[in-house]
Amino acid sequence: WDLHLLNLRTSQSEAVGIFRIHHSLGDGTSLLSLLLACTRQMNDSKALPTIPIRKKKDKKSDRIGIWRILLRFWFVLQVFWNTVVDVFMFIATALFLTDTQNPLKGLPGSESTPRRIVYRTVSLDDIKFVKNAMNTTINDVAFGMTQAGLSRYINRICSENKKDGGATETNNLPQSIRLRSNLLVNIRPAPGIQALADMMEKDAEVKWGNWIGYVLLPFTIAVREDPLDYVRNAKAIIDRKKRSLEAFCTFYIADWALNLFGIKAASALSHKVISRTTMCFSNMVGPVEEIGFCGHPMAFLAPSSYGQPYALMINFQSYIDKMTIVLSVDEGTIPNPHQLCDDIVESLQIIKDAVLTRGLA
Repeated sequence: WDLHLLNLRTSQSEAVGIFRIHHSLGDGTSLLSLLLACTRQMNDSKALPTIPIRKKKDKKSDRIGIWRILLRFWFVLQVFWNTVVDVFMFIATALFLTDTQNPLKGLPGSESTPRRIVYRTVSLDDIKFVKNAMNTTINDVAFGMTQAGLSRYINRICSENKKDGGATETNNLPQSIRLRSNLLVNIRPAPGIQALADMMEKDAEVKWGNWIGYVLLPFTIAVREDPLDYVRNAKAIIDRKKRSLEAFCTFYIADWALNLFGIKAASALSHKVISRTTMCFSNMVGPVEEIGFCGHPMAFLAPSSYGQPYALMINFQSYIDKMTIVLSVDEGTIPNPHQLCDDIVESLQIIKDAVLTRGLA
């Protein structure tokens, strides 16, 4: 690992600090926990950053007896069936199933190409506004606005490729696009960023290292008349993935491959699954108050990655009242990453305006 300090003024900060850390040291949760352990709150130089903890909802049900048993049986049946289907799709992807060629899918050898990393910062309050109005989660809104942004971008590319230069306002998309993302899921018992000292304990419940499972997340690429449909569709997809043990199964499949056949076989399995999908997507929760590194206040956090065999990686990272959207792209495949980033940001504004227009807030 190494640290680079660039005295380059940006629109948000006076300088930029870049941590470059090899992923063999740990997954995103571990590495972000390490970074935050090196920071302190600006209003209290001895206090570590505060990370919001997801509260479990108290599910009180008036149903008793046979109805409660039937509901639990139905839930278990859903989890079992969804898990079987998801594991089958994972194995099929490892063997032969690939995404359709699209303007975001990288060519073979993308892992060795240079990357352009761009970012935009939006208001976290805007995302929460849509979340509360539509009774969804921040993950649902982030996924929905990303679907909308990717649809806008691909539709524009398809219109430019038409001989008649079709208008971008119309639907220029192919009839069917299989576009999937590898969603990286933390499978530790306690979700979210953890205290570094707790992770380093020998028998700790939350351990340091790479404890992530892969979830193959299908993106619906479409031009919709109602912008809110992007969020509704995102919620339906994520809710269905929540009723599946796909992340745990894919983690243990990779672990078994490593233990039985060695590092080369495990690496080949990971490479095949990643190279046959289009992109990678993640969303991480950050500190809720301003923090500083060696006494210097941090304006934003922008995690990303490179060296994987896809042309696009999208990371969402919250910090105080902001959400930073980070894109890592292969410019040979995506020559205008700033436009793609703007499409995602503009999609949030369009969705927010639709909420206001319909009086849902």
